[in-house]
Amino acid sequence: MSNTALSRVKSEGISRLRTLGLIGAIVLIAMFFQVQNSAFLDPDNLLSLLRSMTSLALIAFALQIVIIQGELDLSVGSVYLLSGTVLAVLWLGGGALPFTVPFPLALLAALAAGALAGLISGFFTTIVKIPSFVATLGMLSIAQGLALLLSKANGFNPAYNEPPPSSASLAFFDFLGATTLPFNIPIQVLWLALFFVLFWLLLHRTTFGSRSYAIGGNADAAVVARLPIRKYRTLALILCALMASVAGILDFSYSGSIGPSAGLSLTFPVFAAVVIGGTTLSGGRGSTFGALLGALLLAVLANGLAVMGVGAFVQLVFIGSVTILAVSLDRLSQGGLRKPRRSRVESPTPFSGGTEK
Repeated sequence: MSNTALSRVKSEGISRLRTLGLIGAIVLIAMFFQVQNSAFLDPDNLLSLLRSMTSLALIAFALQIVIIQGELDLSVGSVYLLSGTVLAVLWLGGGALPFTVPFPLALLAALAAGALAGLISGFFTTIVKIPSFVATLGMLSIAQGLALLLSKANGFNPAYNEPPPSSASLAFFDFLGATTLPFNIPIQVLWLALFFVLFWLLLHRTTFGSRSYAIGGNADAAVVARLPIRKYRTLALILCALMASVAGILDFSYSGSIGPSAGLSLTFPVFAAVVIGGTTLSGGRGSTFGALLGALLLAVLANGLAVMGVGAFVQLVFIGSVTILAVSLDRLSQGGLRKPRRSRVESPTPFSGGTEK
């Protein structure tokens, strides 16, 4: 067996062990919280847990593709806010725009705003060659500033808006994120399952997915193979921003309101979910199921600590500690696979904006 094949087998074995370890950790943590408070495994609380992790997981599914390709997107929280704000201002009025549009057009405009943010980040990353860390950090500020300008830093609530929206548009809006399915299942659980299947198929059963792994795993070989690196990295950033838009709209629908600070605390938890799920920061490795487990672990921690009456500040300490531990395990596992080796062609650093002929 060649060294490359042996390395791949070892990598797959370690990935399986990490997945099993993550599942075991989730089970043990859930058991601990159940011992502390018997309400933790109550069906209603578990459904609430799944509902609360939906936005985190949806963005994580897309962000992991960006990281697998060797890039990073720091703007997801602000794009989440921008899309929800665009929907509210165009549909309800009361912002900086002197007109309103019907709800379906406002919804399309909100999604388009997210896609445009991703396209701009992709342009500066792949064409201008700005590191994606810098490009998306700039987009974070731009999207937040635009949201504040459009909303005039005001909050929006369709139920108390003047003039009130039509009953049909309000029903459609509520359906997106505030509907309860049979057996008291929140509609977010349906969205979570649907997007998990879509992203699993995209990443593991399509050419786009296999090439994403190739681009992140060895950018030099991807250039030699004439893979469309710029196109794929731009598409990944667009997809990530679009999923941030979807999450923002669904949460706006569920909560019934949106304010100028919505989503701004999402970036780190989403990044943590992806890393905890096993996506390596150097690119080329990760799975949709791992991202789902990472989001689930964070949701279990947040929900369990809340059930125990632990404050949000302590939750931040736990999330940060778990993230550092996950990255440390990732680096140790990579070091166990192979020793670093300098190639004749200088490899781009992670989040560097990718090279292409």
